[in-house]
Amino acid sequence: MGMFTMRKPRGFNHRYIYVDERKEKLAKMEESAKRDLGMLPEKEFSPEDIRGKFVEGTTHLKRRKESGRKPMHLGIILAVIAVLLYLWYAITNGII
Repeated sequence: MGMFTMRKPRGFNHRYIYVDERKEKLAKMEESAKRDLGMLPEKEFSPEDIRGKFVEGTTHLKRRKESGRKPMHLGIILAVIAVLLYLWYAITNGII
């Protein structure tokens, strides 16, 4: 019975050794506070600053990103619907 069952491989969890995320987050908060108080000049616009903000704001996209799942593509859905429509047409007209 166990001939066709596939086990999932063990997940890989990479922990950075030389990176302190808390420290980087605090540094960004300090920099933005200093910019708000006028102690530092305004920062130039960079698309990297807004990249990923929408995903961080929604819980379902955040979960999808963490799990690594890819959304089902529209082309696959349309192909399945086309095959089902053809089968329905073939069965109703007596082709099959």
